[in-house]
Amino acid sequence: MSNLLLKRITIYLTINEETINSYFNAHDPAPLYKRQLSHGFEQYINACIVAIKRYSTVRYRLVCTRESDKEYIEPLMHAIRRHYSIQKAIKEEEFIKFKKRSYKLLFASLAIVMFCQGFLPVLLKENHRVHSALSNALDVFSWVILWKPIDKLIFAWNPYLKEISIFDRLMSAETVLVETDNESGGVVELERKYA
Repeated sequence: MSNLLLKRITIYLTINEETINSYFNAHDPAPLYKRQLSHGFEQYINACIVAIKRYSTVRYRLVCTRESDKEYIEPLMHAIRRHYSIQKAIKEEEFIKFKKRSYKLLFASLAIVMFCQGFLPVLLKENHRVHSALSNALDVFSWVILWKPIDKLIFAWNPYLKEISIFDRLMSAETVLVETDNESGGVVELERKYA
């Protein structure tokens, strides 16, 4: 049952004249669709997706009570998609820098290990007493110096890819418009995609 709950994550948003400004940064003078999202709104979205999994889909359910509230849908969705496309681009850039730094560190470590394993033993004579102790110390040093770069390249890239995937899903999430009829008290659910 818990897996069924995590397959689709729904973010509920009420759109009307009173709530629309709470979704945006109050100090941003830009037009509505270009405004920055407010910190509180971003925290709300992050709280909604806290249990997101690799296979989870995300959708926004927009609740409108009046016909005039629909004019705020496209600017809000444009601002959300713009915000998460910027977040995704930033995270992709961080991932590229991470890979470059990790490979540079690995190659520098390999160069140091090759120097230590290739040239230092040649400097000492084979029958010298210190040779076996130095050889063992160089083996340990080689493992220690190579451990961090290899560990980073094998295990540390997954959080970057996870965040990029989450930003991509938040950016391209399906939008469902839910209209409430004030006269009859009924609810009409219309599936619409807003780009």
